[in-house]
Amino acid sequence: MAEETAVNETTTRVIVEKEDTNGMATAALVLGIIGLVIGIVPFIGWFVMPLWILAVVFGIIGMQKEIKKGMALTGVILGGITILYKIGFWVLMIIGSAA
Repeated sequence: MAEETAVNETTTRVIVEKEDTNGMATAALVLGIIGLVIGIVPFIGWFVMPLWILAVVFGIIGMQKEIKKGMALTGVILGGITILYKIGFWVLMIIGSAA
């Protein structure tokens, strides 16, 4: 008679919870803040125009996720405000020089 040995295998499952993040929202907020702070300098601010555009683009992409939508929206708003500010500045400069 052959002996059968039962092997007692225990399986351990490790569950790792990862905090949800939204890197695009964070990037949009940081770029929006930097773009606004440097963007208010009258002639130097145009050199950071890519930051304004990227803040808006990253913010729109970041709003696709459910988490940290507020940061993404803030990045879009800051980028948009900076763009409008710079366009308004040059419109006023042109109107002022014509007068």
